[in-house]
Amino acid sequence: MRTYIQAIITGATLALASCSAPSGQPKKNGTDSAATSTDSSTAPVETKAPNTSYKPAFPGQTRIAGVKTKTPYEGTVLTDKLESPWGITNLPDGRLLITEKKGVMRIATTTGQLSEPITGLPKVNPEGQGGLLGVRVDPDFSSNRIVYWVFSEPRPDGNLTAVAKGKLSADEKKIEGATVIYRATPAYKGTLHYGGRIVFDKEGNLVISTGERSDLETRPQAQFLNSALGKVLRITKDGKPAAGNPFIGQNDKRAEIYSYGHRNVQGLAFNPATGDLWETEFGPRGGDELNRILPGKNYGWPIITYGIEYKGDKVGEGIQQKEGLEQPVYYWDPVLSPSGITFYSGKGIPEWKGNLFIGGLSSIHIARLVIENNKVVGEEMLLEKEEQRFRDITEGNDGALYAVTDNGRLYSIHKK
Repeated sequence: MRTYIQAIITGATLALASCSAPSGQPKKNGTDSAATSTDSSTAPVETKAPNTSYKPAFPGQTRIAGVKTKTPYEGTVLTDKLESPWGITNLPDGRLLITEKKGVMRIATTTGQLSEPITGLPKVNPEGQGGLLGVRVDPDFSSNRIVYWVFSEPRPDGNLTAVAKGKLSADEKKIEGATVIYRATPAYKGTLHYGGRIVFDKEGNLVISTGERSDLETRPQAQFLNSALGKVLRITKDGKPAAGNPFIGQNDKRAEIYSYGHRNVQGLAFNPATGDLWETEFGPRGGDELNRILPGKNYGWPIITYGIEYKGDKVGEGIQQKEGLEQPVYYWDPVLSPSGITFYSGKGIPEWKGNLFIGGLSSIHIARLVIENNKVVGEEMLLEKEEQRFRDITEGNDGALYAVTDNGRLYSIHKK
């Protein structure tokens, strides 16, 4: 096991790296932790010029003051032997269940030992942004051993985001009785923007994210209530619309839809203090968003956005605000490339209690957001010197944060 110490970030002096996945070896960083509390703010951590001259809708919606962690902490590489991991979640005994994009799962101990691949899952299409994606275990896993996951499913008419469940065998080598319980139709012959996160709500329903499949042809479906693309969905363990969803009983509107107008949601988490659902989604060139999700609300894509097309022109009419469309709580320009997210309990590092941690891909760091009264009041970059694309993050049963990277690493982030 190799350990790499992460010093406290002086974010105002750092620039974000390019979108390409770095292949460099991990670095040993300094161990001196700045004695600055999170109550003491600094300049915003983002120093690069934005892609646009768009103005935020309210103060603090972007480039909030930076904060620094006072508690000495470190990041430890537990293993670098994973193959394109995508999702990570906890097992009741404290071990970690991890999906690999190619279509298998692995179990990892908190010291970095990996199981053999867990097989028996339906075929995935691993091309592009597809593959085996988000994963969660049943709240009653200790007695029923049921696992739920999201994946890109190849279909005769294209690919789509699907949800499946099955039982982890007693020997932990395979998934038994794998069954697809939901398909986010329509299918499309593309390999981008599947969304793919999955969480349980307090009623035991599944909340799933989908993307609008990226292309101009499918993009408008984020606004269509008869399409499952570009949505946050809420379904039962059997894949049916969950009771209390906002569009139940309305003609030509899908009863499984919880919110709409999303681009590509790869982060979902409930705030344990309030019960509110939060999400992160990718913007185009700029305009990555953090949203607090309310049932039935329209989050605007592709009508409003703080980003521009990759080639540099406006998205649609180039507007950022419109009546009836929700504003993001926070946005990034340039992009964070936000993937998996988790709220932190404070068990291991009390000053992080209630903070939101976000895996950044092209930004090659983990973002720590301090949130008060549903507004972001501080931001910090963690582990950016590791030069990794952080794909997903969770809090372990032991109070450490565990994160996986596209390059195959599993990190533990914990108090020194």
